[in-house]
Amino acid sequence: MNRRVFFGTLAASMLMSAIPLTASAQSSDRSRVDVWIGTSSAKPSKGIYHCTLDTQNGKLSDSRLVAEIDGPGFLAMHPHKEVLYAVGALDRIPVVAAYKVVGRGAEASLELLNSIPIGDGGAAHVSVDSQGKMLLTAQYGSGSVAAFSLAPDGSIQKRTALMKHEGGSQIVPKRQDKPHAHWTGFSPDERFAFVPDLGLDKVMIYEVDLNQATLKAHGFGQAPLGGGPRHMKFHPNGKWIFVLNELELSVTVFDYDAENGTMTPKQTIPTVSKSNLAKEAFKSASEIRIHPNGEFVYSANRGHDTITVFAVDSQTGELSVVEIENVRGATPRNFNLDPSGNWLLAAGQDSHTLASFVVDPESGELAYNQSIIQVPSPICVLFGR
Repeated sequence: MNRRVFFGTLAASMLMSAIPLTASAQSSDRSRVDVWIGTSSAKPSKGIYHCTLDTQNGKLSDSRLVAEIDGPGFLAMHPHKEVLYAVGALDRIPVVAAYKVVGRGAEASLELLNSIPIGDGGAAHVSVDSQGKMLLTAQYGSGSVAAFSLAPDGSIQKRTALMKHEGGSQIVPKRQDKPHAHWTGFSPDERFAFVPDLGLDKVMIYEVDLNQATLKAHGFGQAPLGGGPRHMKFHPNGKWIFVLNELELSVTVFDYDAENGTMTPKQTIPTVSKSNLAKEAFKSASEIRIHPNGEFVYSANRGHDTITVFAVDSQTGELSVVEIENVRGATPRNFNLDPSGNWLLAAGQDSHTLASFVVDPESGELAYNQSIIQVPSPICVLFGR
């Protein structure tokens, strides 16, 4: 049997076995996972939206507005408390805001705990360490990373550091004339923080003091010139880093030295071939995720409006393309895998949609679940804890 037909049949059988056979056999609340959706500032968006994913059949509930904030482009969850963080603007002031999560499922809502001005323009990304002591934001326009200390209740205490990037690789006109910090995150041992900078073609590395919530310059990882590093993820084994290059639509694999906090490039692979991108008026890579089992990497391609599935070599970490799947929407600015790794949700920024896909556990391939909902200008998908 053809491999794609086989896995397509397998995915279909998984879906059929998960769908209740009678109207009375409804999925329990325990099978429903909260999904928080960050949106752009473009109308008709009004802030943060919420829906649920039924993990038995991959179906999505209708979305609804749960917090009004202008352009909450990226969201993060506190590691231990029911607190959600968002970067956006309140009263036209760029802030990072903390919200208390109240209830679950259809009753879930957000209550503003507090917000603090970033002080260096609007942020494109936000992340929190695994102990809930420190929050980081990346400012694309001003090319900086900011650090904030967190209180025991999860509220934001104060800004503790602002690191300004300098220069520009000057390879791609108008995109690399100056720094553009685009993502923040921590190493597995949280001794270091990482900030891909699209304008520099570098991943900036900082030493971290969690107790003081401060940063110290440590060095950088060199991305391909003109690649435009946007987002990155660590492999679960902590030995490899996968960096998504927005401008070149490629992924660079790095070996990571945990003791010294250094990263060395070893492979760069296109997400879509240049011949398949030739007709696209707009093309840009947007997000990268790793399957919980560490065997597959996924990246999104705007313009081409697809998600590329890669297999991870278990010995080297190098990637090979498995398939390229249509997202059933326009401009996939973001997507995410649920904690089980069984479902992938793809957000179409320009189609105002969120679509559900089942993930084949053996091949990593995606199959459209025929569940799609309307969400105004979604650009971040975050699962509840």
